Amino acid sequence: MLDIKLIVENKQLVEARLAKRGGAYDLDTIIELDAKRRSIIADVEAKKAERNSVTAEIAQLKRSKLDASDKIIAMGKLAETIKQLDLTLTAVQDELNSAMAVLPNMPDDDIVAGDKEQNQVIKIIGEKPNFNFKFKNHVDLCVSHNLIDYERGVKLGGNGYWIYRNKGAILEWALLNFFVEEHLADNFEFILPPHMLSYKCGYGAGQFPKFADEVYWIDGDGAQKQFMLPTAETALVNMYSGEILKESDLPIKMFAYTPCYRKEAGSYRQEERGMIRGHQFNKVEMVSIATPEQSAKAFELLVAKAERIVTKLGLHFRISKLAGADISASMARTYDIEIWLPSMNIYKEVSSVSNSNDYQARRNNTRYKDSSGKIKFVHTLNGSGLATSRLIPAIVEQCQNADGSITVPEVLRKYTGFDIIK
Repeated sequence: MLDIKLIVENKQLVEARLAKRGGAYDLDTIIELDAKRRSIIADVEAKKAERNSVTAEIAQLKRSKLDASDKIIAMGKLAETIKQLDLTLTAVQDELNSAMAVLPNMPDDDIVAGDKEQNQVIKIIGEKPNFNFKFKNHVDLCVSHNLIDYERGVKLGGNGYWIYRNKGAILEWALLNFFVEEHLADNFEFILPPHMLSYKCGYGAGQFPKFADEVYWIDGDGAQKQFMLPTAETALVNMYSGEILKESDLPIKMFAYTPCYRKEAGSYRQEERGMIRGHQFNKVEMVSIATPEQSAKAFELLVAKAERIVTKLGLHFRISKLAGADISASMARTYDIEIWLPSMNIYKEVSSVSNSNDYQARRNNTRYKDSSGKIKFVHTLNGSGLATSRLIPAIVEQCQNADGSITVPEVLRKYTGFDIIK
């Protein structure tokens, strides 16, 4: 959530930054609602002060055995006025909260305006594989080696589901073990969160209410309503919601393994066949909770970690800095790690590293006390470290051989127990 004070005091700055996302955002209504809220609060406080004064007068009259009936009648009318003002204040506050809740985060100053066409490639790692034979796509390779069972996955779960089998399941688990080992070596705390989360987690992460239709909901009402987590970020950024942390404990560095459940996968283009896009996939997610001063360094660390993991796998990829309209609503900046898929002749994102600044912390009220005793909002950052559903297609395609076999990346062999799939 954005800072209402910043909107009121520097509307033009907020408008300029939001304009990088495209579209129109009604800040005037928010400013008017905030002014109305402040006016009602001032009125309520004045009337409550008057009530306290009259209450004291009534008490004094009663002690003096004098008639206080007129003041008691006036007190009843004042109490009713205060009650109505409180109801009006609640209604205005709810309207203001709703208007604020749908505002996206402001892209950082250095983020360019526009959609994905304005994304900037800032680094290219490795060389594109040069095949001197007719190479195969990942679907055919996975089927021929019995790594993935697409047909039975659809039979069990419908479109957007698959089954890992035999060496495919071992390769998937090897990737997850590799990721876990890498993050533990960097002193990130390993978390295994619930897969079912409450509505407040989606709200606190900035995914609700706007994207509430993109998750799988479970029975329940109101605050008890639960959904299947679309990413472990949704859980981790809410772990300290409502708490005041010690500055000395920051930054907090965590990672979690979970399956991810996403309803939005929906329809599929030809290029998204196989495992490129699905309703359930495995991911290891990194999250950092930092002070504003630690924020930039924490972001660079997460980018470097994601880059290092893909580099160790020996794959060709690039890093792109996303333009304003391509950054998710909760984030102020995002770098994508994009893997090369030869059969599609395109790069596909396998990790997004993002900084929300204090946007999520304002929604879930995660704060810290600085050295001077002042209470401030933390910054929350997240990054995939990594998702597997596009890595396996990249591995089998980039590491395929002329005889149809697939060379297993060296860093995974201690987990798989085999060097080659044939």
